[in-house]
Amino acid sequence: MHTHHTLLDRAIAGKSFDKLTSQEEVLAYMPLAWIGQNIFSYAQWLACGYVVNCPESAATVMIDLKEIGPTYYFAPPRIFEGLLTNVMIRMEDASRIKRSAFRFFMDVAKRVGPTLMDGKSVGLVDRLLYAVGNFIVYGPLRNTLGFSRVRVAYTAGEAIGPDLFTFYRSIGINLKQLYGSTETAVFVCLQPDHEAKADTVGVPIDGVEIKVSDSGEILVKSPGLLKEYYKNPAATAEVLTADGWYHTGDAGFLDAGGHLKIIDRAKDVGRLMGGASDGAMFAPKYVENKLKFFPFIKEAVAFGDRREQVCAFVNIDFEAVGNWAERQNLPYAGYTDLAAKKEVLELVRECVEKVNADLAADTLLAGSQISRFLVLHKELDADDGELTRTRKVRRGYIGDKYQVLVDALYGGKTEQFIETAVKFEDGRSGSVSATLPIVDAKTFPALQKAA
Repeated sequence: MHTHHTLLDRAIAGKSFDKLTSQEEVLAYMPLAWIGQNIFSYAQWLACGYVVNCPESAATVMIDLKEIGPTYYFAPPRIFEGLLTNVMIRMEDASRIKRSAFRFFMDVAKRVGPTLMDGKSVGLVDRLLYAVGNFIVYGPLRNTLGFSRVRVAYTAGEAIGPDLFTFYRSIGINLKQLYGSTETAVFVCLQPDHEAKADTVGVPIDGVEIKVSDSGEILVKSPGLLKEYYKNPAATAEVLTADGWYHTGDAGFLDAGGHLKIIDRAKDVGRLMGGASDGAMFAPKYVENKLKFFPFIKEAVAFGDRREQVCAFVNIDFEAVGNWAERQNLPYAGYTDLAAKKEVLELVRECVEKVNADLAADTLLAGSQISRFLVLHKELDADDGELTRTRKVRRGYIGDKYQVLVDALYGGKTEQFIETAVKFEDGRSGSVSATLPIVDAKTFPALQKAA
């Protein structure tokens, strides 16, 4: 439960931080009952007086986004992932010349774009190349995405993959992360312009205090904290201390520059036990998000707490991988058949090993590299209890449901038969079975950072 004061206080704090005015245009496309929609399309509208645009229907949101061209935009990482996947699929269907130009200028953008977005200088040649890329690739791409007028874009709700975050900033979109929750009226930390880091969620904004408990949990004190949970004093007492600190349930720390870095949910952060990585931190969500940056991977579930190594389940993106398979002249009969193709397994292995190489450069999480993985025979589904309705993986439930697959990964097997009950879209129940190959992935020595 929030008061009008808590909502308006945080709306005004957010307005001041990013200098929002009555000239902004936003798109109101999220569920009305969600705190994000309350803040961006109601409380901040009252604070700023900007224009709130409503889509014609849920089916026309992407079309309306392009038509309206908002200047102030918010979306969870899942939306940005979906937009990027669609872009990559369309580019793979383009002519060879267009694909080559896209790849060349995206390499330029990756090298130069974030530096320019941070207000720093680059060499003359790189500046000219970026300008050409902006004319023939980045500008048209922003227009296609509906972001040609965006001045400030936020993402929150769950961690965003660093590579995904960098992609949008590299093409000239001022995408920034924010940190908050329903209980905090959204705004706790925001990223200042020119200080948007891929691995942090910004600095505490006006009125916010942050401290980290001995267990690593982030505690927040703010004028935007909830009054209470509705008719649930016991739950309220669990999260609000007598002196006004809110237990976020997130694990993280403030870096030397005062930016907050979130590692994972406090309850999900584990430790590897035994072997070379004994005692190393294991942050499953961080690993899963890095995997999901790749357009071929839709979902990932990482395991490793109190084990010697990290293993993972992967869901391929059926549309993206199907499109790739057609270009390779690779026939398939459906999701289960496609997921088991050795060519697809090799495709996923390349993605996993790229993630491992990135993790090796992070001294804190180098032990979280994935040693073995399998591609599931079915898509994880909320109707089957494997995802929440907001499409977050239920890691514990999945681990229990597919215990035989977890045992096979850690037992050294090369394949494992599985039969799973499923619910079809028309309401019927059935089962899907397959023998799943288990793949070993290359891991890398942790890189020691220079002192």
